Amino acid sequence: MRSDRGHRAPLVLKIAAGAGLLFLHLPILLIFVYAFTTEEKSYQWPPPGFTTQWFAVTWNRPDVWQALGLSVQVATIATAIALLLGTLCAAAVSQTKFFGREAISLLVILPIALPGIITGIALRSAFSLFDIPFSVWTIILGHATFCVVVVYNNAVARFRRTSGSLIEASMDLGADGFQTFRHVVLPNIGTALLAGGMLAFALSFDEVIVTTFTGGQQSTLPIWMLEELIRPRQRPVTNVVAMVVVLVTFLPILAAYYLTRDGDQVAGSGK
Repeated sequence: MRSDRGHRAPLVLKIAAGAGLLFLHLPILLIFVYAFTTEEKSYQWPPPGFTTQWFAVTWNRPDVWQALGLSVQVATIATAIALLLGTLCAAAVSQTKFFGREAISLLVILPIALPGIITGIALRSAFSLFDIPFSVWTIILGHATFCVVVVYNNAVARFRRTSGSLIEASMDLGADGFQTFRHVVLPNIGTALLAGGMLAFALSFDEVIVTTFTGGQQSTLPIWMLEELIRPRQRPVTNVVAMVVVLVTFLPILAAYYLTRDGDQVAGSGK
């Protein structure tokens, strides 16, 4: 029987795939190109010249560092909250049986399924109802709503692939709950949690819509970029910052992919 690996893709399919990739990634490449342009007031094509001066200008802009620091702070705390709540929810849903389990699972993943503007309006209404002033913490709470979903999806999938016999064997050998979690459960779900945390950090770092409704006067890096685009000066600075955002979000996603690509194997299934 002839293996399917010997078949070559038709030329039309190759062209279509290349066109699709070009359509998706050409705008990102243009961001990198305009970060080096000598034109500072418009996006002229082709660029009249190339320079690296905008990297020094960006480095010396205190507003850039302030927005970057806020984004990192928000993403870090939101990810920590998501890791805690997402892991606990995943453990409860995957390891136990109770009435309404599927309904709870649906409610957990609902925030990421809803449009961001709906989530933003709902959070803003709730904060206003309870007279909660807009601050860094309102942004963190807003980001945590969808970061929890990312961690939950990764953790629950790994929990379901982990053999229950491992936990039972640990308990039979005298280990308590904490020892079982530390030496048996955590090594099996660790890469899934790490991948979920990286994805959550990347999503939080470049979030715009929810931040608009929950940030008040606070400006994270994506909000700062939107505000800079309407100012007809030093536009390449925005592109330099965009390059940083691309790298900050791309590297965790790439790492998460490599950490979870072998996650279809059931740990302990042969023991």
